[in-house]
Amino acid sequence: MSRSDKYDRVMELARRRGFFWPSYEIYGGVGGFIDYGPAGLALKRKIEDKWRDFFLRRHGFLEIETPIITPQRVFEASGHIESFKDPVTECIVCRRKYRPDHLLSDLGVQNAESMGLTELDDEVRKRDVRCPECGGDLSPTTYTQTMFKTTIGPYADSIGYGRPEAAQGIFVNFRRLHEVSRERFPIGIGQIGHALRNEISPRQGPLRLREFTIMEFEFFFDPEEPKCPYIPEVESMEITILPLRSDTERYAEPARTTIRASIEGRLILMEWMAYFMALSQQFLGELGIPPEKQRFSEKLPAERAHYSAQTFDQEILLDRWGWTEVAGHAYRTSYDLSRHIEYSGVDMRVFRPLEKPVEVEEKRLVPILSSIRREFGEGSSKVLELLNVADPEASERQLLETGSLRLGEFTLNQSHVRIHSTRRRKTGKRLIPHVVEPSFGADRLAYAVMEYAYTIKKDRVILSLPASLTPYRAVILPLVERDTLVEEANRIFRHLVECKLEVYYDAAGSIGRRYARADEIGVPLAVTIDYETLNDGTVTVRERDSWKQLRVHNSRLPKYLQDWPHGDT
Repeated sequence: MSRSDKYDRVMELARRRGFFWPSYEIYGGVGGFIDYGPAGLALKRKIEDKWRDFFLRRHGFLEIETPIITPQRVFEASGHIESFKDPVTECIVCRRKYRPDHLLSDLGVQNAESMGLTELDDEVRKRDVRCPECGGDLSPTTYTQTMFKTTIGPYADSIGYGRPEAAQGIFVNFRRLHEVSRERFPIGIGQIGHALRNEISPRQGPLRLREFTIMEFEFFFDPEEPKCPYIPEVESMEITILPLRSDTERYAEPARTTIRASIEGRLILMEWMAYFMALSQQFLGELGIPPEKQRFSEKLPAERAHYSAQTFDQEILLDRWGWTEVAGHAYRTSYDLSRHIEYSGVDMRVFRPLEKPVEVEEKRLVPILSSIRREFGEGSSKVLELLNVADPEASERQLLETGSLRLGEFTLNQSHVRIHSTRRRKTGKRLIPHVVEPSFGADRLAYAVMEYAYTIKKDRVILSLPASLTPYRAVILPLVERDTLVEEANRIFRHLVECKLEVYYDAAGSIGRRYARADEIGVPLAVTIDYETLNDGTVTVRERDSWKQLRVHNSRLPKYLQDWPHGDT
């Protein structure tokens, strides 16, 4: 099989065997959307559940579900309104739109994603990049907002956006969830759900979608106590990192290092992020993607999201697309919670008791009510809320350096607030947690799992999925469609379903064709009911990868299927 056609073969198999296909295909399809069939949905759910096992359940972390549509105010606070945009260029002949950084990356240009508009246009002119469809000239590059915009209810001024990530649903609920968990800290909160990004020119099938399933969680911790107690469990694990040489350049070759060495060498800034990166490599390994086909590529400052102090793309090697991002690991600092505290006026700081009380000088912001009411009128109550949660020391520095204090949409000066200092006995501290975030694309992983499982044996396609990911545990096959065999096959099928086993029934076509269909879906075991079954109660069990067959008594069949794989085959 050539390198260039494995993607096409996997996509053809996905359509033919009910994994996924383009949405609205009877109307010609719409770019950036896919529909999942029974096999694909089962595979994706298995991936999601394994993610829960790795990142949530084993640590006792929380999982929530929040709406896709989000009020504009949330994304003003998070910075997405200002920062969530992509460069776009348009063919002046056919009017198709493209991302110029993607066009340049296709030509081998390094770090195109970090270029500004002028740099992109210069590079496009220098390389004479033209429209891939018609060869026409391209327009100057501009930025476009990549969030889907809508209105909430019948009111044009009630603006909402389709969320481009699940994270903000977690951040705005942090205070509530901290209370629900009886103030547990540090704490991890996860979410699996749909996200929307209005991609300019989605390509690569399920690898770049406008609507996709995201699996991400936010881990909240004290930046003054950043140690991760789980590091000894993973410190000797080797990972491949493509680190930064400078703020504008990566090293040309990746480095092979251990988790411990990456922490001590400051390749990874936070121990918790290093730990989750190690878990992520193990997670992908259990999806059938070996460690030597994985690496962590550090993003340049110009490529990082506006909230991130350090980001790594977790990439895997795909047959057609080369190194492809399937997950992101970001150190978001206290950016998101700080912004939501500032914009909402709600205190989401965490109280941490001290081992021994200490005497401290404490500063407090004292509002000058008459001046505030005279200046801000109906907005006065909001100003007071913001002053109540503002950091007094940071506010004092801002007042001294600039003569003003910016709180949300309001600008105050020394006529509105004064700084009051007192000494008191301090029993604890209130802090804004820092956050590390692992984020995975379930759709990309579903495709990657299929590509890595796609094998050929004697000109037959076998989808050799890991045992924990197979859409079905077994297929039940009557040898031929005769009344007695069909009746017994249906009885066995119903019994297995009652035993909570994921099985399906197939009686259409020759037994060889049915075996081939099951192999292509990734079904690990095929159970054939034949005339011997009627005589002694045994069935033939055929294994997907080895094609070995053996007889198993149907009374043992549920346990045999449940325990597979095992060594007695």
